[in-house]
Amino acid sequence: MIKLRQLLVPAIILLTFSCSKPVDYSSAITDGQYLSEAQNRITEVIIHDIFSPPVAARIYSYSSLAAYEVAAAVDPAYESLLGQLNGSEKVNFEVPENIYPPLASLAAYYHVGTSLIFSEDMVNAHRDQAYEKLREKGIPDDVFEASVKFGQLVGDAVKAYSSKDNYHQSRSFPKYTVTGEPGTWEPTPPAYMEGIEPHWNKIRTFVLDSAGQFKVSPPPAYSTEPGSAFYKQAYEVYKAAIEANKEETDIAMFWDCNPYKMNVKGHVMFAEKKITPGGHWMSIAAIASKTAGQDWKGTAETLAMTGISLHDAFVACWDEKYRSKLVRPETYINQYIDEEWVPLLQTPPFPEHTSGHSVASTASSYTLTQLFGENFHFVDSSEVAYGLPIREYDSFKQASEEAAISRFYGGIHYMPAIEEGVWQGEKVGELIWSRVNTKSKQIASKE
Repeated sequence: MIKLRQLLVPAIILLTFSCSKPVDYSSAITDGQYLSEAQNRITEVIIHDIFSPPVAARIYSYSSLAAYEVAAAVDPAYESLLGQLNGSEKVNFEVPENIYPPLASLAAYYHVGTSLIFSEDMVNAHRDQAYEKLREKGIPDDVFEASVKFGQLVGDAVKAYSSKDNYHQSRSFPKYTVTGEPGTWEPTPPAYMEGIEPHWNKIRTFVLDSAGQFKVSPPPAYSTEPGSAFYKQAYEVYKAAIEANKEETDIAMFWDCNPYKMNVKGHVMFAEKKITPGGHWMSIAAIASKTAGQDWKGTAETLAMTGISLHDAFVACWDEKYRSKLVRPETYINQYIDEEWVPLLQTPPFPEHTSGHSVASTASSYTLTQLFGENFHFVDSSEVAYGLPIREYDSFKQASEEAAISRFYGGIHYMPAIEEGVWQGEKVGELIWSRVNTKSKQIASKE
């Protein structure tokens, strides 16, 4: 009897293992949820580290590019952007058979994103939590490790590409010097911060031939005469901010996107940090991707194309800002119209012409429209985390137009800066879409 048991127990164990099926982890990542959550963490760190709007756009663009390049490496339907973008070379990655591509894409995003920010621990903690959730879904250790390793390999290629865009060299360039010439920009209250990123036009573009490829019309000639065109445009801003109704005020506040608003209470000054304009549009890109039900590859494409659009838009805009060096409405109005006037929004620390919101929003909306169509309803919850309600739009263009005019309602831009900014942003968006090929571009060309 004892011998029979000794024989049966190993047999039962062997039968149990032979009948068990391997864990199916193919559905561990089906959509862009993990990529979107990684982007949300990058956004939080961008806010924490106080990166300026142009620098934030750079961080988003390279991180998203890394995630997309994994999709292009594993799916021939997607065309690699390396080799298409300025200064890049095509890389033929050898894709291991035992990887889980969605995880590799996520790993690439984290790998590059972490290298571009200061507070690495914040991103690493989020990454480790995401990885733990995925391990619980049954991804084998060897597959997990191979996937992360491949993602880092792709990420290293993108990091090498990013290292040659002149960003690091620009950190040692001289600060902007206020000239004091009539009509030129000077620091504004309450913090009177120095002009940020005066040399951003020296950063390598992704698609534009040069930072100054799309030069806008100059603003009206500077004048302090009450009947002059310049005085009239300043008075328009002054009047609009005073007479703004609730809807206009809500629009201005929703699109404020000031990464470093300085508050003053008595003798105390404290900063209020919020999402950047680029962060808002990257959030919209993620929302659109989820709304459309895109898989992880489609999400990576959407984020990459939006990031590239934002990056080049800011390079083009900043080129004009520090060429015209135009005085802000707040400075002009306080000197020549009403010394007690304060704009609804806090004036950001850089020259006026053109409006960064107008350029970046229009370029992003153009790209997103090409990806998802003209009539695309979405609920923008990007600002909920900062105490503002949702807003709904029936198209990306509707959202970008609202973002542009918000700067007029907020009292920080003259109308020419907005109108010319919209033109400039559209030109940037058109050029990017005409030159860069991805899966969606290929599909669109066949329809």
